[in-house]
Amino acid sequence: MDTFIGIRFKKETAKRFQEFSRTHFKTHTEAMEAILDFFFYNEISPKENLGPTGRTIEAKLLKRINAVIAIMRDVEKTQTKPTVAMLQSLFEMEEPKKKPLILEKKFTEEKKEVRFREKRNNSNQL
Repeated sequence: MDTFIGIRFKKETAKRFQEFSRTHFKTHTEAMEAILDFFFYNEISPKENLGPTGRTIEAKLLKRINAVIAIMRDVEKTQTKPTVAMLQSLFEMEEPKKKPLILEKKFTEEKKEVRFREKRNNSNQL
C-alpha cells in the first residue's frame, strides 16, 4: 500500500484542483502525476505563455482575409474592369463606316463639272 503525504494549499486552490481532478481522473494522485508529466515531457514551464489562443489566431486570420479581399477589389476596379472594357471594344464586330477619301471626293466633283468649253467662231467659216 502506498503512503500518502499532506501538502498545504490555500482553500480556493485545493477546491479548484479537486473539481478538475474529479472531472478528468479517478484519483487526485493520477491528476497530479498527469499534470507533472505534461510539463516534464513537453519541457515547458507553467509560467510560460504557450502562444496565441484559438480566438486570437481567428481574429488575425479574419483581419488578413479582409485585407486580401480589399486588395482583390482594388485590383478588380483599377485593372481588370478597364482591361476587359478595352478588349471588348477591340473585338466588337461592328463594321467601320466607309468614308470616301478626300481626294476621291474632289476628283468626282471635278468630273461632273465641265470646266472648259469650246468657243465656236462663226466668222472664220467660209
